[in-house]
Amino acid sequence: MTASPVDTGQSGGTLADQAYRAVSDRLVTLRIRPGEPLNDERIAAELGFGRTPVREALKRLEHERLIVSYPRRGTFATEVQIADLGHISEVRKELEPLAARIAAQRAGKDDRAALDRLLARLADVSDSGTTDLIRLDMAVHRALYAATRNPYLEDTLIRYDNLATRIWCLFLDRLPGLAGHVHEHGPLLRAVIDADAEKAEALAAAHVEGFEAAIRGVI
Repeated sequence: MTASPVDTGQSGGTLADQAYRAVSDRLVTLRIRPGEPLNDERIAAELGFGRTPVREALKRLEHERLIVSYPRRGTFATEVQIADLGHISEVRKELEPLAARIAAQRAGKDDRAALDRLLARLADVSDSGTTDLIRLDMAVHRALYAATRNPYLEDTLIRYDNLATRIWCLFLDRLPGLAGHVHEHGPLLRAVIDADAEKAEALAAAHVEGFEAAIRGVI
């Protein structure tokens, strides 16, 4: 566990928040492999935190289905179940377009500036490594969700994007065009920045559908 958490613009917070982001990042990108055991004492030592914030973070991660605890057995990263793809996609097909439309309508000056910076980063994705591309993809989603100014919608979508990204990472070696998948966020970001709610909604819907189709194409 040595990589830095994904840059989502949510630095700081309580120690439990920081521990959550650090461990969540490793679980989502499969640096902690599915089925791998997690030990709160070891994690606390590696992160430089006490065990209490780490335990709080693990409780949150269990609620989000990223880890599972068994009495007398311990805590483990959840397995990635490809059978869950349909369930996850059902939710994302409804909420991702909604979030994009709302973000285009509600995003403030700071939100649009953050999205504009991400748009600039997307211009260089062809030179990025796999890990950087995944982190950029996650950062784009987080920024769009934050721009909705709806914390309940934001939290829900982060949870489902995490689960979808785990599935994506599981098949990375069989999925072509990761850079292209990430780069297609460009028009979506531009639509939100330009307050074009209808276009943003349509692009988000197409992105989620394309994601599911790509996964189903290799399983």
